[in-house]
Amino acid sequence: MRPFFQLAVWLVILAATLGNPACAQDSAVYIVTYVELMPSEIASGATLLKHYRDVSRGEAGNLRFDVLHEIARSNRFAMIEIWKDKAADDAHNRAAASAQIRDRLKSIEVAPDDQRIGNPLYMTAEKSPAQTAALYVVTHVDVIPPGKDDCMAALNAMSIDTAKDPGNIAYQVLVQAGRSNHFTVLEAWSSKAALDAHAMAPHTRSFRERLSPLTGALYDERYYKKLQ
Repeated sequence: MRPFFQLAVWLVILAATLGNPACAQDSAVYIVTYVELMPSEIASGATLLKHYRDVSRGEAGNLRFDVLHEIARSNRFAMIEIWKDKAADDAHNRAAASAQIRDRLKSIEVAPDDQRIGNPLYMTAEKSPAQTAALYVVTHVDVIPPGKDDCMAALNAMSIDTAKDPGNIAYQVLVQAGRSNHFTVLEAWSSKAALDAHAMAPHTRSFRERLSPLTGALYDERYYKKLQ
């Protein structure tokens, strides 16, 4: 897959107007899968995940398949998938190659992988699609059920503010299918310095303060590099 297209599909549905997030509704299937390997199998596991990525990108209906390698803990990875629709995802899961690779992954994992299927909630238009992200952030946000609507409002405001931050390439919010109080936030940044400036910005600190009384679990934010 060409680099430009890889970046273009980071956000499958662009905001209707620049600078404002859109509540996207489509038939695409968005999946984030967390993989934790045995520390002794990092190299072999990375090779296997790259093979899985390349095979999956060639399948009908695949819009995106990236593998991210966590920076802080090198035995942890995240797979980001977008499929055109449920039929395409089902066909992928039934494919013999997929089953074989998943079986091989099971043999070198510390624990079963954790797959989260989501629906797009807030999207922002990419400002520089030709730019390659240096850093990716995947955050799982879990709030108490009564705080769901307040959390969505906070994430909506954060979508607008983050899109204006220097160095931000993408900001995407998914709501987990079947668990409307669980969210996944996907970000791409041009540099660590840009991400650090964003973390110190008043709107980010305000967001975290607003979110704090609503959380049902630890705010799980992880930094990644894309596996090349």
